[in-house]
Amino acid sequence: MDIKKAEFIISNTDVSRCPKEQLPEYAFIGRSNVGKSSLINMLTNRKSLAKTSGKPGKTQLINHFKINDEWFLVDLPGYGYAKVSKSTKKVFQKFITAYFEKRLQLVSAFVLVDCRHEPQPIDTEFMQWLGENQIPFSIIFTKGDKLKPGALERNVQNYLDTLTSEVWEEAPNYFITSSSSGLGKDELLNYIEDVNEQIKKG
Repeated sequence: MDIKKAEFIISNTDVSRCPKEQLPEYAFIGRSNVGKSSLINMLTNRKSLAKTSGKPGKTQLINHFKINDEWFLVDLPGYGYAKVSKSTKKVFQKFITAYFEKRLQLVSAFVLVDCRHEPQPIDTEFMQWLGENQIPFSIIFTKGDKLKPGALERNVQNYLDTLTSEVWEEAPNYFITSSSSGLGKDELLNYIEDVNEQIKKG
């Protein structure tokens, strides 16, 4: 897939105010310092479509971007290290949960994790919640350029092995990416294109 058009549509905290169009949606979510905005900008060939910041937790709303007039990329608030109050975090959690539970246009979530780190409970528990609520998702390992190929392969395999030993019968679908080098861009966009084609065929 070649992204020729990426257009910001709306930001809000209310699922009922999300776009009414019946287009497939793919939601990107992860811990606040995982490189989500950089990944979105890399995928869409834009330098500042999603706002990046040195301060984690910049995304604090449900952000809808219409891609090629065919599907929505949804940028959701990160969880974890955002320097916000506990009450604000509860608000985040409430509308994020509402989005996943109520948004009928949602086709798949992409849970971003830093390939350099061991599985974190905050990530694995969220994946488990998605599974329990029958919400399809894939893992996106970010910052793949930060490790040598051998170490990258070992870290990813260790992560998948941990998931299958603790919760999952088989490892979730996954992608390895780098916002700096463009690693994984084609694989991820082609996956979305294939799913969209399947939806069209019914």
